[in-house]
Amino acid sequence: MNQKAAHADPMTHRVPVLIVGGSLVGLSTSVFLGRLGVPHTLVERHAGTSIHPRGRGNNVRTMELFRTAGVEPMIRQAAATLADNHGILQTPTLVGDAGEWLFREIDAGGGLARFSPSSWCLCSQNDLEPVLLDHATRLGGDLRYATELLSFDSGPSGVTAILKSRETGEHTTVLADYLVAADGPRSPVREQLGIGQSGPGDLFSNVSITFRSRRLADVVGERRFIVCYLTDPAADGALLPVDNRANWVFHAPWHPERGETLEEFTDERCVAHIRRAIGVDDLDVEITGRAPWHAAQRVARSYRSGRVFLAGDSAHEMSPTGAFGSNTGIQDAHNLAWKLAAVLGGWAGDRLLDSYDAERRPVAEATSARAAARSAEHSHPGYAPAPGTGGGPQRGILNVALGYRYPQGAVVGADPAIPVVPDRLDLSGEPGSRAPHMAVRHAGERISTLDLYERSLVLLSGADAHSGWHEAAVRLAAQTSVPLASYRLGEGPDAELTPEGDTHWSAAHGTTPEGAVLVRPDGFVAWRSAGPVPDAESALRQVLGTLLGSV
Repeated sequence: MNQKAAHADPMTHRVPVLIVGGSLVGLSTSVFLGRLGVPHTLVERHAGTSIHPRGRGNNVRTMELFRTAGVEPMIRQAAATLADNHGILQTPTLVGDAGEWLFREIDAGGGLARFSPSSWCLCSQNDLEPVLLDHATRLGGDLRYATELLSFDSGPSGVTAILKSRETGEHTTVLADYLVAADGPRSPVREQLGIGQSGPGDLFSNVSITFRSRRLADVVGERRFIVCYLTDPAADGALLPVDNRANWVFHAPWHPERGETLEEFTDERCVAHIRRAIGVDDLDVEITGRAPWHAAQRVARSYRSGRVFLAGDSAHEMSPTGAFGSNTGIQDAHNLAWKLAAVLGGWAGDRLLDSYDAERRPVAEATSARAAARSAEHSHPGYAPAPGTGGGPQRGILNVALGYRYPQGAVVGADPAIPVVPDRLDLSGEPGSRAPHMAVRHAGERISTLDLYERSLVLLSGADAHSGWHEAAVRLAAQTSVPLASYRLGEGPDAELTPEGDTHWSAAHGTTPEGAVLVRPDGFVAWRSAGPVPDAESALRQVLGTLLGSV
């Protein structure tokens, strides 16, 4: 902050990044920027974090990001109550043994460990957001709840925003270099920018009913599901456990397009609906709350307008089945954070920020289509897909969660024709894909190679190759402002990383022992060389210039 200006006008606040919205995506943006040392201010019109148990599924890629950000252990502690809930059940009622498991285990057989040091985590939004808030605050974030954005103006040199405290009525002017709009599906920021949306639009509506029932745990028995889809045509719905004991959530179909109002969801109606759906006429049901929500499939036509960026629901809406929306939004934040840090730090050009739209928008388009198809497969209450839409069974969930690609953007050598979401999971070091996970020893500690990717670009090469890649990277790091770390893998004394297991690092990364792989701070492969080149330093310098938008 300009201290002289701040002293002259205490109601003017200068900050590199202003985040609008303090839910999952806004808080994640704050955490990721805080980890990279980027000062920022976050504003949220609500007085605090979410109080409703929703958005609970955090996929493996999201948990990898939280692992690198140092917050994964706290999240798993907050999620301990539902740690043993894994399957998705679809059944007419919960009485008897009818119905089928769409799947019983997320990671049956433990095969996920080959691809990631992390795993899926069931942590509801009301439990996750306080953890992120605490972590973001500890990292130095300036987080202001009960504060709303009244207006903003974006120009070539920055963003001027007017904020209002909803507690005191006080107005503050914020001068920011960049604004990140994580302000939800009805984003006022997106609306002011005039950014349109593509996609089918509204899909269906539900009312989320929270209730207490002590006897329901006996009906459920040992079936530890993530969600149970109850398919009685007269009382369909989705049942979700909150604590597996007395607190539950039920998603009931709502049809406002038929003139149905929220006022019609009385306690009596909700109790009767839940009892019939579960199959127990006299089940004890105490309604504790209800919240309407709408599922839609829309993607903004642009994620950037000058110095303003859209992230999360402001950029994309998708069916909640599979929790793709929240995970996609958190991954938006991670993609954008390192690029903002690079440009603000002076080691990348503004063109790097254009890659945010080029990379993340196609992912949202492909993922939202998969989410809608999954809702059809699971017979989500209230969803009646148009004939010929929805597709077949949506297997291979890891393709969407972990295997998505960036065919275009801040990558060099990616195949622009490859699908954003491939048909099968392939994490073999292709430029534009998430870098492979390898267990290695580093300074006597067992880590994943994914743990290396956060604050700098990383070059991997062989310890015994004598190809010149490591030396070239060391020289470039000393000569430029680009944060570039270099690690040699192997068994010899020159190796910084010693792989565990039988797989050679070069085979895992799709190159030769004399090759090299450059990985971005977000863990995506930026470029690789199949072998040595006559002038490694020149080759690497050119790649960095192209990647970072500085040539």
